[in-house]
Amino acid sequence: MSDDMPSIISHVSIGTNQFEQAVSFYDKVLEPLGCKRMMEYPGAVAYGKQFPEFWVQTPIDGKTATIGNGTHIGFLAPSKQVVDAFFQAALAAGAKEEGAPGPRQDYGEPYYGCFVRDLDGHKIEVHFWDVSLMSQNM
Repeated sequence: MSDDMPSIISHVSIGTNQFEQAVSFYDKVLEPLGCKRMMEYPGAVAYGKQFPEFWVQTPIDGKTATIGNGTHIGFLAPSKQVVDAFFQAALAAGAKEEGAPGPRQDYGEPYYGCFVRDLDGHKIEVHFWDVSLMSQNM
């Protein structure tokens, strides 16, 4: 990886108690973002565009997967239309709405995004950040 990578995150893993259903869900909802399966192991699948960035897996310790209160995963979208496409795909795949696509006044003018809960209850955000709307005061 080069030093000009825009992200500071290497990867994120979430646990699931319904592996096959979770993988099917993420196959559907990550497709609009241009993500695909990058790696697969028994009980684990990694998604990404160029390398494995987002893992869905059964917990390594064999215990029940749980969700974190106040924790969520945010994915970048290249446009508002892709945010909308993700949202529709997520609802069709069984997600629960946590915030329809749109701007969020508290997040600043460049933000357009949505929130859903996946099949295990993890909070997932997808947003587009329009850098052309960034003010010099940000």
